[in-house]
This record gives sequence, C-alpha cells and structure tokens, in this order.
Amino acid sequence: MIKDYRPYYIKKLDLLFRDWYAEHFLRPQFRHLGRGCTFMKPWHVNVFGGPIDLGDFANVITTSDHNVRLTVWGAEKGKGFISIGNYALICPGVRISSATGITIGDSCMMASSVYLTDADWHGIYDRTDYTGRSEPIVVGNNVWIGDSSIVCKGVTIGDNSIIGAGSVVTRDIPANAIAAGNPAVMLRELDPAQAIKTRADWFADPGKLQADIEEIDRDMLKHNTLFGWLKSLVFPQKEL
Repeated sequence: MIKDYRPYYIKKLDLLFRDWYAEHFLRPQFRHLGRGCTFMKPWHVNVFGGPIDLGDFANVITTSDHNVRLTVWGAEKGKGFISIGNYALICPGVRISSATGITIGDSCMMASSVYLTDADWHGIYDRTDYTGRSEPIVVGNNVWIGDSSIVCKGVTIGDNSIIGAGSVVTRDIPANAIAAGNPAVMLRELDPAQAIKTRADWFADPGKLQADIEEIDRDMLKHNTLFGWLKSLVFPQKEL
C-alpha cells in the first residue's frame, strides 16, 4: 500500500501515542534525552546499559526487522558511554556498542545498518575476555555515515566528512573528506567553496517546521475517511 488512507485525526492520535511511549518507556533509559526528539516505532529501540545521551531534535527511525540498538557494556567499572549530539538522524538497524566511549557530534546522519563499536568484544588470544581491546571513537559534527558501514575502535572522523556505503573504517578520516572502501581510505576532499547546510539549519525554527509538517499532513489526508481507512486494512488494493 502506497497511499496513507488514515484520516488526519487518526494519524495525530498515532503520533501522540508514539510520543507518549517514548517519554514513558525510553526517556528513563537515557541519562539525557533532549527536547524535540522523534522516534518512529519507538518500541523497536533497544537501550542497554549507560550512560547514554541523545541531544535535542534527534530523529530515530526503526522498523520491525531493523531495531536501533544502543549498548554500553563497560570494559571496566565506570567505563563505557555513548554521547550523541543534537539534530542526529539515526536510521533503521543502526547499532552503537561501547566498552570505553563513543562521542558523536551534532547534525550527524547514520544510514541503515550502520555499526559503531569501540571494542573487539573478544580477546584475540583470550576468547573469554568479553571486551577485548577497546579504544574510544570520536565522530565530529555533520558527519554522514553511509548504509551498512562499520566504524571500528580508536577511529576519529572529522567534521563534515562522508563515509561511503559498505565501508569499514579502521583508521582516522580527516575533516571535509569523502572516504570509502574496506579499509576505508580518503577519496577526495569536499569543495571548500561550497557552503554546507546541516540538519541544524533545518531545525533553526522548530515551531515553524512542525507547523509546516502538520499543514502538509492535513492537506494530504483531508479527503480520507474512517471507513476508507478500515477498508484499506481489510481489503488492500494495488495502487494504480
């Protein structure tokens, strides 16, 4: 089904339930959860351990078969944390696992099935060592990590850089670079003459943004009826 057959008020109730679920069940699991965060299907977000911080106006998207998992399992007592800045985009299947510390800056985008891990999670010679070697990860501001990429322990990625889909990042990537491959290497620099617009710019006026989105929803769903929506659930039809 391509079209959303829900009446606007049904969608609004769904969004209110979604936000209530996030506040009631997810917020207590974070050390800090910022204002204006949205979770699509928040019941598919798994938070384990802590401390875990998520900044303002994050968008977290999940699906039933691609949960988002944020896990801290300290290599030592008092070790391990995940800190994600403001305006993050976290897509379905993203996993972030920390034994020492993972810091992600503002306006970062993590595409589907991205994995960040600051540990090996087993020793090379001692397979009973549950964390193995661990070194912190630092991701700068406005970094875009492509689909199914892996960022390994000890890596720093500089501001504005892009990691190509399917990459395995085992060494530092400088700022303003495009990198890809296994292991990922720098392919070229971003054009310094080109201005970069970030997710922070998109959220510059969050009240107006929310009002614009609601107006679009009202317009798109204005002809939908409760009967039509129920009919689409029971008797789905291929869109022409």
